[in-house]
Amino acid sequence: MTSNTADGRSANIVHNDEDLPYDCTKVEFPSCGVLLRGLLLVPKGREGRVPAIVMAPGMSGVKEGSIFKYAEFFARGGFVVLAYDNINFGDSEGEPRQEADPQLQRRGYRDAITFVSLRPEVDRQKIGVWGTSYAGGHVLEVAAHDRRVKCVVSQIGFASGIQNFLRRVTPQNREAFLAAQDADREARFLGGKPAVIKAVSNDPTEACAMAGPAAYEYFMDQARQAPNWKNELTLRSVDLTRSLENAAFTPYISPTPLLMIIALEDELISSDLALQSYRAALEPKKLVLLPGNHFSPYVKEFALTSNSARDWFTRHLMVGGSVALN
Repeated sequence: MTSNTADGRSANIVHNDEDLPYDCTKVEFPSCGVLLRGLLLVPKGREGRVPAIVMAPGMSGVKEGSIFKYAEFFARGGFVVLAYDNINFGDSEGEPRQEADPQLQRRGYRDAITFVSLRPEVDRQKIGVWGTSYAGGHVLEVAAHDRRVKCVVSQIGFASGIQNFLRRVTPQNREAFLAAQDADREARFLGGKPAVIKAVSNDPTEACAMAGPAAYEYFMDQARQAPNWKNELTLRSVDLTRSLENAAFTPYISPTPLLMIIALEDELISSDLALQSYRAALEPKKLVLLPGNHFSPYVKEFALTSNSARDWFTRHLMVGGSVALN
């Protein structure tokens, strides 16, 4: 069964289950010269156009993983939801594969906003963005610059690339780490294949993008839920994170309503950096602090994080309307 996307491309119905309060459709839209692919969840029984939420996964993630739980939860709350794969990952096109380029991913968010704004089901004046981890940093920059965003939720968002690098890579290992990245630059410049590392590893001596047993356990579970997920990232993906200073954008998000969700024992993204970025943000804003590590929001604290985000979107996109400038 097929339907038409906003730009006339065909879209496959994933399911039209009468027991679910929403329909789920495969969609695709252009971004950065390729096609990004995602799932569009549309509530049944809606009256007229309704608010929409755009979301993408964090570092190495795919749409069928944990973010889809949030997508379903928001759709049950009456929102149209677009959950899509970042460029170079999952079902989306783009080369090199498994390369997390933050600039291209942010452009992907903007193109996704354009895509949903053209959908007949969506009230284009009521579009929100949600991001977690790496994407939780992206939405801070996107909301600061794109006034089509009328509400934003940043969950365990990546705040500072250089500070993360200095905290997570010991002085003894930095020289070797930077030398490996320089070698990769030269090899790619000369036409060689990108160097690849694991996203996670259960070997503490093996270099990977997200070290630690919690990360390994979480992503092994993701692999069972989402067969499209691969335990690979290009080495350049890690290199590119060092240039990101997402905390610098929080003062410019206002008057768009901002909710930040921070895990106090986050071992991948230091909570003090996230708290500093929240402090710099102007009103309207809200902070949700939760116990646990970087992966607690998806499992142990899912009820808290999902309800907090849905209530924030409901307050600013459905009940009172957005206070953001057009």
